[in-house]
Amino acid sequence: MPEHTFSILVDNKPGVLTRVTGLIARRGYNIESLAVDTTEDPRVSRVTLVTSAEDVPIEQIKKQLNKLINVHKIVELTAADSVDRELVLFKVKATVDQRPELIQLAEMMGGSIADVGTDTLTIEATGSHEAIGALEDLLRPYGIAETARTGKIALARSRS
Repeated sequence: MPEHTFSILVDNKPGVLTRVTGLIARRGYNIESLAVDTTEDPRVSRVTLVTSAEDVPIEQIKKQLNKLINVHKIVELTAADSVDRELVLFKVKATVDQRPELIQLAEMMGGSIADVGTDTLTIEATGSHEAIGALEDLLRPYGIAETARTGKIALARSRS
């Protein structure tokens, strides 16, 4: 099924996120990624939601979301008309001998070292879903102890 990314502006009030995600879940669709925070206006939050569904039911979901009283605007974002990023933290097993190699790998992939433990390095990186996946594939042979990922955030591209 195709992946759909929505940028949804909602009132920054308790329970609004539950209503939005509940509507998606009731339709039987999985939420692949969800990121929420306030916008430049503290009374409004931006929900970036990624789900997989057929195109026709997506139109029904958009219509249903628009009926929710606390929803101000819904925009479906495509890869061509948006800028998106994810943030990830990977805690990777690292011997003293492996650390320079892992640091170089992280920097080569646009990441940095966020924390150093006695036997681990925590690598922080931002990028597209694909870039984060590529970094994960490169780190897997070292042994990934933990992962925390934000999910996709996105904004429409500026029109020139």
